[in-house]
Amino acid sequence: MTARILDGRAIAMAMRSALAGRVATLPFVPGLVVVLVGDDAASAVYVRNKDRAAAGAGIFARTVRLPTAMSEAELLSCIAGLNDDAAVDGILVQLPLPAHIRVGVIVAAIDPAKDVDGFHPLNVGRLAEGTPFLAPCTPTGVMRLLAAANVVAAGARAVVLGRSAIVGRPMAALLLAADATVTIAHSRTRNLAAECRRAEILVAAVGRAQMVRGDWVADGATVIDVGINRLADGTLAGDVAFGECLPHAGAITPVPGGVGPMTIACLLENTVTAAIARRN
Repeated sequence: MTARILDGRAIAMAMRSALAGRVATLPFVPGLVVVLVGDDAASAVYVRNKDRAAAGAGIFARTVRLPTAMSEAELLSCIAGLNDDAAVDGILVQLPLPAHIRVGVIVAAIDPAKDVDGFHPLNVGRLAEGTPFLAPCTPTGVMRLLAAANVVAAGARAVVLGRSAIVGRPMAALLLAADATVTIAHSRTRNLAAECRRAEILVAAVGRAQMVRGDWVADGATVIDVGINRLADGTLAGDVAFGECLPHAGAITPVPGGVGPMTIACLLENTVTAAIARRN
């Protein structure tokens, strides 16, 4: 068996094209602001990609670049100004933040109606109760990828490897809402490889390069690799040992070119959703 490779770039491009058509019919231009604190190289590249994608979809995007040494109070003041700006529909504070700034405090300060990352406690609660408004972009992108690949979540055994608030927990909530039977596995899970082998849908989101080996994957399983890690030689690798898993999986995402483009497409969709909701 050789797995079907799920092309996130192509699916995301189709989503962004459809979104551009939708935006063109609106009587206003949705506005997205990304706040970038510090000079993390990976974050800077990701923000540039977001800006380009937004422009292609007809969304006005700008980046507020702030120094690493800025205080938490100064960042909160910046966010308050964006909350009050009627031209801003979506606010995204790029993570990670410098160590002296508390992520939870910053996320909670964003107007939940403009929280296009879906991390505000109110939006997390809506997702948990099964009535999401702005859901986190990466898990949403995974669900859109599964749907585009005709992978049916309803009734499937799904294992989410990783329990972060950004990916693992909301991923589990979205799969549960889609009627999958969901297990969250993590570093303290006993017999982790055996737990992963039970999955018909396996989502790896642990941030450890090539952690998921070929013998962790059940024959025919759909493997979604959320991880993106830079190896010693400078190349990128996911949380899944792609070459080992390819003969076992029924479908698998590559890194890069799998989940990453879907995340950006869903960020743009969230921005348009927020913009329309604010004006209704």
